[in-house]
Amino acid sequence: MKTRAKMAATMSNVDEIRNRVILGEFDIKNVHTTDYPGNYPGYDDTWNLQKFQKNFRIDVVQMDETSLEFDMVGIDAALANAFRRILLAEVPTMAVEKVLIYNNTSIIQDEILAHRLGLIPIKADPRLFEYRSAGDEEGTEIDTIQLQLKIKCTRNPRATKDSADPRELYLNHMVYSKDMKWAPIGNQADVFADANIGPVHGDILLAQLRPGQELDIVMHCVKGIGQDHAKFSPVATASYRLLPEITLMETVEGEKAERLKRCFSPGVIEVENHGGKVVAKVVNSRLDTCSREVLRHDDLKNAVKLARVRDHFIFSVESTGILAPDVLVTEAIKVLMTKCQRFLGELDSTEME
Repeated sequence: MKTRAKMAATMSNVDEIRNRVILGEFDIKNVHTTDYPGNYPGYDDTWNLQKFQKNFRIDVVQMDETSLEFDMVGIDAALANAFRRILLAEVPTMAVEKVLIYNNTSIIQDEILAHRLGLIPIKADPRLFEYRSAGDEEGTEIDTIQLQLKIKCTRNPRATKDSADPRELYLNHMVYSKDMKWAPIGNQADVFADANIGPVHGDILLAQLRPGQELDIVMHCVKGIGQDHAKFSPVATASYRLLPEITLMETVEGEKAERLKRCFSPGVIEVENHGGKVVAKVVNSRLDTCSREVLRHDDLKNAVKLARVRDHFIFSVESTGILAPDVLVTEAIKVLMTKCQRFLGELDSTEME
């Protein structure tokens, strides 16, 4: 019986090493993936498509027009990170690439103004455009969007004599992204009649003018990826974290329970009244930020076990507004599939040689 109990304990420890990242007071354990074939006797870790399909899943937790939170479960960190990097740098968008400044009498230098214009997110579906050919300076209706910014500041003839407010004294003294107007090329006016092409946000301040100052600018937007320049990145942020797992190793009561609750993010630990005693209870480990604040308390650090589930990734994707977040995820999956197909094709060509 003792031997069986010892074997069960050993198997339990192995499962923890394989499946959990343990947060200690001074270190983090089990950070490396170790479930490769032959590493653990009694475990069959050979990769199997049917087993992967059974264990892998994606659960959408929250989604709105600009943000998406979902769980990706049953996958290795290398693939999860590849997916994150593709979202950041390899899903294409349209952005201002060339700025033709015909007149700029504002106090902002041409280079600074061009840089600001390049970072404005442009509402245009990149899937409807082609990449511009290398060396093509003009562009065509299939690979270029043209925007114009033409504005001049003048005095407001209706302003009161004693007014000192620029908003009343001047007209067009604040230049916003909404002043960037789409100038269709070729048949774009018909093809993209319902696309509403232009800046995603119209309230981004570009420059301030005074009477007599003006801007006359033409911009060419092209298709590109964040790997070439950050202005093409379709996301404001794309990150993931492992699902926290908090286990109480002993009953925590009274003042210690209240103190334990304050050691975690709101909603993680709650206190309940059991027979007149206040007892701590884990309610929602997902909300924890894994600050390890509880480990600073000598009388509490042994009462709690902090871990993270190794193959459960909580993804947060925030779009810049060019494409919906669920579309971005779909496009990232397509890019990853293309990469895999290209790799398999290279392997096949190498074998044939």
